[in-house]
Amino acid sequence: MALSTRLAASLRPALAALRRAVPGHCRGLSIPQGSQPSFNLGGIFPPLATPFSPTQEVDYAQLEGNLRRYARIPFRGLVVLGSNGEYPYLASRERVEVVSCVRRALPRDRLLLAGSGCESTQATIELTVSMAEAGADVALVVTPCYYRGAMTTAALIHHYTEVGDASPIPVVLYSVPANTGLDLPMEAVITLAQHPNIIGIKDSGGDITRMGLMVHKTRQEDFQVLAGSAGFLLASYAVGASGGVCALANVLGDPLCQLDHLCRTGQWQEARDLQLRLIEPNTAVTRQFGIPGLKKAMEWFGYYGGPCRAPLAPLSPAQVEELRSTFSANGWL
Repeated sequence: MALSTRLAASLRPALAALRRAVPGHCRGLSIPQGSQPSFNLGGIFPPLATPFSPTQEVDYAQLEGNLRRYARIPFRGLVVLGSNGEYPYLASRERVEVVSCVRRALPRDRLLLAGSGCESTQATIELTVSMAEAGADVALVVTPCYYRGAMTTAALIHHYTEVGDASPIPVVLYSVPANTGLDLPMEAVITLAQHPNIIGIKDSGGDITRMGLMVHKTRQEDFQVLAGSAGFLLASYAVGASGGVCALANVLGDPLCQLDHLCRTGQWQEARDLQLRLIEPNTAVTRQFGIPGLKKAMEWFGYYGGPCRAPLAPLSPAQVEELRSTFSANGWL
C-alpha cells in the first residue's frame, strides 16, 4: 500500500502538468512538434520469453502456440531475444531460428524487434545483418558491458554509430543497467539520436527524470523513447515516452494495452488506477523472481512458460505461492 501511495504522489505533478497544458480535464498523448516519427514505435511490445522443452531445447511448437494467442492482443509488435528471452543462453544459430519462426507467424502489420547486441562491434554488426535477413524490422542493441570500465561515452558513441551505419534495418538502443551495470550516458543518447538509422531507445532503468530529459533533448530528432518496464509505464507516458517494452505483457497483455489506450485518450484517473494494480505483479516477474517467475505466471494465464535454461533455476514451492498471492491480491487471479 505504501508503494502505491508513493507512486501516486510522484505522478501527481506530471499529470497536473498534462491537464494544464490544454483546456479541459482530459488530454491524450501527443508527439512533440517537430518530431513526427517516420517509424512509429508507439504502443506495447512484449519481450517474448523463449520456450524450452523439458530437455532445455527451444520448443518451436510452444512458441507458435504462444504467438497465436498474442495475435489476438492489440500489441504494436513483439520483441524477440531481449533479456526476458534468455538471449545470452542461446547459440547464434538458435537466435536466428527464433526470429525466423516469429516472423513467419507474426502479421505483417506488427513490428518485430530483435535483440542483436554483442560484446564486440563486429559481432553486433554481423548478428544485426542476420536478424534483418531473418525478418526483423528493427534491431534492439544492448550496451556492451563486459569491459564496462572502458565503455566511455566516446566508445559507446563509436560502437553504436558503426552499428547504425552498417545495419540494413533501423536500430533501437537498449539500456538495462540492472543486467549490464551500465547506464547509456545521456550525452551518448543525445548524440546517437541524430543518427538517421537510430530511431529510439528502450530504457529499463526506471529513472523518470532521465527519461523525460531524453524526450526533451531529442525532441527535434526522429527518435522515440520506450519504457522498459510496466511498473513505470504511465509515468513514462506522462513525460513523453512513445510506448513500452514490458515483461509483464507476456502475462497481462490486454491490461497493458488498455493502459496504453487510457493514456493516449487522456483518461488519466482510470490509467492511474490500472497502473497501481500492475506495479506489484510487475516487480514480482522482474526484480523479485525474474524469468522463472515470469514463466510460471504465464502458465496461470494460458500460455506456455516451461523451464528456463540452466543455470536459471525454477522457483521453490514457497516462491510460487508468494508469486500467486501477488497476482491474486491485485485482482488478476
